[in-house]
Amino acid sequence: MTILKRLFLFVLLTGSTVAMAQPGPSKADLKPLPVLPKMAGPSNLTGMVTAIEPENVLVLDLSTGGRVRIVMRPDVAPKHIERVRTLARQGFYDGTIFHRVIDGFMAQGGDPTGTGQGGSKLPDMDPEFNDLPHVRGAVAMARAQSENSANSQFYIVLQPVLKLDRSYTVWGRVITGMQYVDAIEKGEPPANPSRIVKASIEADKVPPPAGVVAATPIPGAALPSTLPGLPTKLPPR
Repeated sequence: MTILKRLFLFVLLTGSTVAMAQPGPSKADLKPLPVLPKMAGPSNLTGMVTAIEPENVLVLDLSTGGRVRIVMRPDVAPKHIERVRTLARQGFYDGTIFHRVIDGFMAQGGDPTGTGQGGSKLPDMDPEFNDLPHVRGAVAMARAQSENSANSQFYIVLQPVLKLDRSYTVWGRVITGMQYVDAIEKGEPPANPSRIVKASIEADKVPPPAGVVAATPIPGAALPSTLPGLPTKLPPR
């Protein structure tokens, strides 16, 4: 055996002996795993879908000539959806105008006084902030500066404004009739404001008023849950 081979064998045996002689960690050295807080699963993961049920579709017949269908999201904003259903079935929104409409931004309505200062006789609501984004067609509750001042006013987003995400309660999204939303008269306030001729819940099967084009429901339709209020005075764009 050559000297080099003997040296290699010596190092190998010595290393093995040392490794076998090293003691393992004691129980005192072992720390328990940290206990992580329990977290609720996300309400609307990207790629999931939510079925469109007639009870969760708000129908707005607009003076711009057509019917707008808005799918509502009780899974993320149940109290707001209950409020909208109640007001729609009371006829509260019928005849109200879009009093604040900013081109490329949003159309705000739902105020019986048409001034941006009014609301229903029901109490103001606490926010239900969620992860639905302010994308085109998103519908959210308007409010004053206080987070728990939403009541009846809402707005429809014309172009994405993601900086408002999780600061206002998004509760739905337009699924048909967005062209009639785009046609709403612009202004703060508009010179000739567009109005909601009739608001209803699709499950009630209210026919469109005269002069309003009915939307064609999409059988078995589903909406991505990646959908996703505005204050009386919005933050700078």
